[in-house]
Amino acid sequence: MTTPAGQTDPQVSAEFISQARHLIREEYLPKIERCLERLADDQIWWRANENSNSIGNLILHISGNARQWIVSGLGAEPDQRERDAEFAERRLVPRDELLAHLRKAVSDIDRTLEGFAAERLLEQFRIQGTMTTALAAILHVTEHFSMHTGQIILLAKMLADVDFVFYDFSSGKAVYTWHEPKKSVNRKS
Repeated sequence: MTTPAGQTDPQVSAEFISQARHLIREEYLPKIERCLERLADDQIWWRANENSNSIGNLILHISGNARQWIVSGLGAEPDQRERDAEFAERRLVPRDELLAHLRKAVSDIDRTLEGFAAERLLEQFRIQGTMTTALAAILHVTEHFSMHTGQIILLAKMLADVDFVFYDFSSGKAVYTWHEPKKSVNRKS
């Protein structure tokens, strides 16, 4: 993402930011939405044990983490994150409220990255008390969101006993299906 002179390559940098936005907004969020539409509130907040996280806790966590790193860290908005509270939550926050919270976080992240100048990718920012580049912050949030999306998918498959069919290979090539809403089953609320 730099030129031989050590300068940021604007085209590559802009594409990096665009891909991060796409992954969070168009791949991870819809997969989480697909999972939650198949679960009842009590399933969303189920924990295997006290040392495990529920899907609800994971959603609060990825929302808080991404807001802290992108909206506050790169966008200079006030950091109001309470990380411990993301994992301590035990109320059965309703699915629709939880999804609204996640969608708002993704919207704020997307807005911040849309307005972030690509030539600033190598600038240093103080996030979580340490200095990091914008590039590292965006990469961190993208991979962190991906990791927890995978955990949410695993838990949802286990709890709903369903294959979400995110990809259809019946034509011989991958067709992405996670944007297609599926009828809810197994919903108790």
